[in-house]
Amino acid sequence: MAEPVQRRLAAILAADVAGYSRMMAEDEEGTLRTLGAYRSAISDLTAEHAGRVFGTAGDSVVAEFASAVQAVRAAVAIQRALHRRNADLAERRRMEFRIGINLGDVVAEGDDLLGDGVNVAARLQEVATPAGICISGTMREHIEGKLSFPITPLGERALKNIPKPVQVYRVDWRPADPAATGILGGALALPDKPSVAVLPFTNLSGDPSHEYFSDGITEDIITELSRFSELFVIARNSSFQYKGKAADVRQVGRELGVRYVLEGSVRREGGRVRIAAQLIDAGTGAHRWAERYDRELKDVFAVQDEVARTIVAILASHVNKAEIERTLLKPPATWQAYEYYMRAADTMASYMTSWKVEELYEVRRHLESSLAIDPNYARACATLSWTYLHAWINPLAADHLSSAALDRAYQLARKATQLDPNLPQAYAELGYVLVRRREHEAGIAAFEKAVALNSNFTDWRFAGVLVYAGEPARAIEVAKAHIRLDPFYGPLALFWLGGAHYMLKRYSEALPPYRECVSRAPNDSYGHVWLAATYAQLGRLEEARAEAAEALRINPKYTIDGTHRRIAVFRRAEDMDHLVDGLRKAGLPER
Repeated sequence: MAEPVQRRLAAILAADVAGYSRMMAEDEEGTLRTLGAYRSAISDLTAEHAGRVFGTAGDSVVAEFASAVQAVRAAVAIQRALHRRNADLAERRRMEFRIGINLGDVVAEGDDLLGDGVNVAARLQEVATPAGICISGTMREHIEGKLSFPITPLGERALKNIPKPVQVYRVDWRPADPAATGILGGALALPDKPSVAVLPFTNLSGDPSHEYFSDGITEDIITELSRFSELFVIARNSSFQYKGKAADVRQVGRELGVRYVLEGSVRREGGRVRIAAQLIDAGTGAHRWAERYDRELKDVFAVQDEVARTIVAILASHVNKAEIERTLLKPPATWQAYEYYMRAADTMASYMTSWKVEELYEVRRHLESSLAIDPNYARACATLSWTYLHAWINPLAADHLSSAALDRAYQLARKATQLDPNLPQAYAELGYVLVRRREHEAGIAAFEKAVALNSNFTDWRFAGVLVYAGEPARAIEVAKAHIRLDPFYGPLALFWLGGAHYMLKRYSEALPPYRECVSRAPNDSYGHVWLAATYAQLGRLEEARAEAAEALRINPKYTIDGTHRRIAVFRRAEDMDHLVDGLRKAGLPER
């Protein structure tokens, strides 16, 4: 006698990747790595909301929930988490999932589910926009009044192979601020002093290759403004999340927790440049100031300075004259040196997501060209130091763990502080090199000098220096301060936040930042290594070994003795032993 068919009512979530075929054609291996990392995040968030994934064919994910409310909550959590991870990737490498959710009758065949309940969810996913969520009318009825997310009716839709039209609704998942589900939690309160975010200036030159130029103008205005202690200035990384987007300044103000937003445009033609800027009150949308500058290209530094000084005068109740003198940014001798520096900065941003050594060496070539034109350009000198230190750190670089590379990084960082004693970036580079030389106190002092010069200066590496120096509790404070100045913080801020918790033996608190870190930077072997140690200390050995295997896939030469005992420069032997204990438990090779 045949067994009766097993039926039940279930909320089905179906998701797939928008533009997957294009991504595979452009970078098959990279796309598959990102897909694996994102699927892992989706699976974890599904489980956290009392669901289970039962299908992963191709680029899809299909999950079951017993509760309609939990299914929508999970979908929102997934889109928010993936949105944060995508912020660290170049636009064409971002992986956005479309999600459809339906409540309906399903047939169980082992672990698999079939039937119209599943089919409708899959068709709703096809209606959704990239990074969007669409739900059926039956789902809408079951969640009404139980969730706070705005829901927009899209009308009745005829879905492929579904006999009757289906009422479709869109769930507007985007948070009021990017930190709402992040490390700080809750809405970002306005600082107790005038606060501003500078959005990327639009390139109006008609030549996409000039993007680096308009980006450089924006970055320098941010740098100028941030050097005034009377202002609270959002870091470049978070401001640039709005590049190429039609941003509502009121939403930007909420997301970044600032009162004012500066936006503008740059047009470069021949030897001239036109810069337009306007300052807007993010609370009311009112314009506070606007100006347009037409100058020769060689005068671009004067324009940047004028824009910054004008905004300071508008926003601050007063500006101390001594501070104005101290905060003057020392420009290069010529705009050609500046142009090479900006090209280097543009390539740096790409390198920090790819970790490709060819990009690292391209950054170095641009900086060497800049310094060949102006040997006294401190910013180029400090950044050149950074390239040598990264060649020492990056396991795929020819200079990996080379004492010559570390020495060169030290010499260049020290020289940068001499060329411009008021440049915080130079002291930060020096501080990180010093800790790698096991001069921990001097490294901390250098970072403290950078912050003393500029209260808005933020660098995730300071948290790393404190972890290595045996001050993990202070490292957590520094990491959280960085996250407030940079609400769209990068994965390496998470790396050291996780490391600080690990060193305090708070393994459960270390796990979320490390999991997010490796999802957002899947090609960084060190993130997988520390996550493996964290899982191992929690007794989750299967997951620890999976992370260890991924680390070895990325860096087959990794060993505890040959890599971590040389690159993890802990001041205290017991801290090194603590890390090695986790690495051994995870099954990473000793030598």
